[in-house]
Amino acid sequence: MREHTIKMPDIGEGIAEVELAAWHVKVGDAVIDDQVLADVMTDKATVEMTSPVSGKVLSLHGEPGSMAPVGAPIVILEVEGEGNEALFKGKNGATAPAAAKPAPPPPPKLEEKKPAPKPVPVAAKPEPATVAPSAPRKFGDKPLASPAVRQRANELGVQLQFIHGTGPAGRISHADLDAYIAKGAPTARSNGGGNTRREGEELIKVIGLRRKIAEKMQEAKRRIPHFAYVEEVDMTELEALRVQMNAAKRADQPKLTLLPFVMRALVRVLPDYPQINARFDDEAGVVHRFAPVHIGVATQTANGLIVPVVHHAEAMDLWQAASEVARVSTAARENKATKDELSGSTITITSLGPIGGVVTTPVINHPEVAIIGPNAIIERPVVHNGHIAVRKMMNLSSSFDHRVVDGYDAAMFIQRVKALLEHPAMMFME
Repeated sequence: MREHTIKMPDIGEGIAEVELAAWHVKVGDAVIDDQVLADVMTDKATVEMTSPVSGKVLSLHGEPGSMAPVGAPIVILEVEGEGNEALFKGKNGATAPAAAKPAPPPPPKLEEKKPAPKPVPVAAKPEPATVAPSAPRKFGDKPLASPAVRQRANELGVQLQFIHGTGPAGRISHADLDAYIAKGAPTARSNGGGNTRREGEELIKVIGLRRKIAEKMQEAKRRIPHFAYVEEVDMTELEALRVQMNAAKRADQPKLTLLPFVMRALVRVLPDYPQINARFDDEAGVVHRFAPVHIGVATQTANGLIVPVVHHAEAMDLWQAASEVARVSTAARENKATKDELSGSTITITSLGPIGGVVTTPVINHPEVAIIGPNAIIERPVVHNGHIAVRKMMNLSSSFDHRVVDGYDAAMFIQRVKALLEHPAMMFME
């Protein structure tokens, strides 16, 4: 039996180091050829690092969140036969790269070592009791219990975190709950039905995609002098049209949301405001104005905010735009978006849908120069044609890069978009 050293693979694109995102094995595990050992992140993609041989894990080098240079030893296996121990030692750490398979969502290249993103307990303490309860679990570990036990504990105001379970793997039973209460441990009922006091604090390391988002937002706010512009839009006619089109659509056509209409309005107006459909390379001092309209759609995923891109929105009708928004958003949420689907946007739409609030001040998706944020559509009384009427109203929020876009042009641009949204038939007039 000999050692086989696996080094950090060269993922290409001139990347010198990558972030170790997650381990899929631990010391002592038996692994087989092509088994995934770890996930690594660059600023372009997440990559699965697989084992080129079968063996037993002797050691792992690095913690999730830490950076590792390409070529550095990352996993050492015990294998049958010669392994590559001699080759590795003879060439100062050079081994054949581990197989790497691209895996979807793009996130982040990080710059410094970070420990694992596991919540760290700080001063977590059980509730005071007349009789000291069982030793609490490690803060953040979820206790095992059946739904019935959880419901009963909730009704009693008992925190399962502090109950010692006698079942398999520490599973808490009704008997364990009874024993805990019998010791005189506090419950909501025992203190007269009041609220149970909580203690504890979590420290969450900002690594991976969340750190990349933080860096991108910080860079955008630091480099771009934002100014916001908000306009009120009467969406009554558009909403009536949208409902009618959805009722009449074919089975193979997607349901229309607000976004395809906003996209349609943008592609109709942007040719007259080329400085808004642009990206600003402030280091080179060059504004890139684009004829095509590639619209980023800010999408909330389980891992954080990702902006997949609908390319050439100007060539799509409402149904095509709706289909493409659904496709790229789903790919982003399922961690399957490709590099091309996550790059190249020239302007971005960000919307929280029905919870969109009254007004937002969205952060520009650097290096773009504009971002559009539809807010919630709310029925309220307004003056319409000289009378008080209930209308479906929406605020359209926007932010612009003041280095490239003047306030007057931004206001005129939004007024043109507003006119199309309020009179949607005009969107389809040549």
